[in-house]
Amino acid sequence: MNITVNEELLAYIDPLTPDEHEALERSLLTEGCRDALVLWGEVLVDGHNRYGICTRHGIPFNTVQNTQFKTMDDVHLWMIEQHLGRRSVSDFQRGVLALRKKDILAARAPTPPAASLTQPDDAAPASPAATTPTPQPTEAVPNREALAKAARVSSNTISQIEKIQKSAAPELVAAVKSGTISINAAATVASLPVEAQVAAVAGGKKQLQQAARQVRETRAVARTEPETPEGVIARLKQTITELTLENTSLKAQLAELASQASRQ
Repeated sequence: MNITVNEELLAYIDPLTPDEHEALERSLLTEGCRDALVLWGEVLVDGHNRYGICTRHGIPFNTVQNTQFKTMDDVHLWMIEQHLGRRSVSDFQRGVLALRKKDILAARAPTPPAASLTQPDDAAPASPAATTPTPQPTEAVPNREALAKAARVSSNTISQIEKIQKSAAPELVAAVKSGTISINAAATVASLPVEAQVAAVAGGKKQLQQAARQVRETRAVARTEPETPEGVIARLKQTITELTLENTSLKAQLAELASQASRQ
């Protein structure tokens, strides 16, 4: 049968690391493909890595249809549930998936009916045919505690992941995914201007930790002593940190431009 790889579904879940992909390939070559690939019609939903490896090496595989899918949102929710239960998924990835689930369910939530005008006492009752049908029940939108439980992280971690998603530069997000910086520290660094975030990432793990520490120290002093000389100095230190990081980023860009010019 024909199998279609949907690029959006392929990119919906973070890819395996090179080491994980190599381990999966060794397993398939040794033991064969024991788990069936999940399809929605001809669209591949689960098993993209196995499908690619099996196709490349001519390894036989089985498929199974999931007949419960009605929309692409159904597919997304199913994929999220599958990956939330896997031990190999990082805390950050599970948090991101749980937040995606919340967004899907929030978009599906029925809109509360508008308040209707009061009928006069002598108004004729509405006929059964004119009665609005009762909408089918939908899964409730999870609160922060439910999201944290599904992702197996704390509520505070869910809040930090939300902040990273909203404010972090792509380079900082990549650093979290790779384990270069913790979720907690990344959420702190995400409060810096984008240029400062990028520069901190370019400086490596030590620079990221230093940036996070300086932001925390500044917040602590500014919160407890906002108008004292110490508070003013703390805010100045943060400004200096941001400018230093931006300066580092600009120097790196200039060095790259000079290198490109020398090669031409």
